[in-house]
Amino acid sequence: MSAPATPGAAAGAREHPPGRIGVAIPVPAPLGELLQRRRAESGDPLAWTVPTHVTLVPPVAVADEHLPQVHEHLAGVASCSAPFAIRLQGTGTFRPVSPVVFVRLAAGAAEVSRIEERVRAGVLAGERRFPFHPHVTLAQDVGDDALDRAVAALAHFEADFAVDRFLLYRHDADGVWRPETEYALG
Repeated sequence: MSAPATPGAAAGAREHPPGRIGVAIPVPAPLGELLQRRRAESGDPLAWTVPTHVTLVPPVAVADEHLPQVHEHLAGVASCSAPFAIRLQGTGTFRPVSPVVFVRLAAGAAEVSRIEERVRAGVLAGERRFPFHPHVTLAQDVGDDALDRAVAALAHFEADFAVDRFLLYRHDADGVWRPETEYALG
């Protein structure tokens, strides 16, 4: 069975299967590592494969021949987006819709939403599985008890960090998110 055709493909042309990418704002060290350890403590199987981040575009299949357009689009979005600050504060959950616990964005959510809207308006436009809600995942796809513990563990958590870039990540066959390209804001 051949790979599904990608936009712009000639009829009947053989193509390589698309790679998977994601776009996200990284949470810098040491804060990112602290939250990644907390995610691992919840039993989340993705804790060590996904760097701590705020998602702009979740994993999506993109054929290699379309990556130059993606890079050009992301560079354009970054160049017209000013640096800003994020304040993380407390926890929230998407239950019962989705088994996810997250750290809330008490400041910076509006800026993240504006960037996400611009990123998703171009070559990366597509259907969203859920409405966009900026957050940092703390636990997902674990049992209710583990989700409850994750909510309680960081209920009073607060931290700030500066955002001056976002990253395109490549999702390899091993499931690990690896940073591929950095886009500086401003």
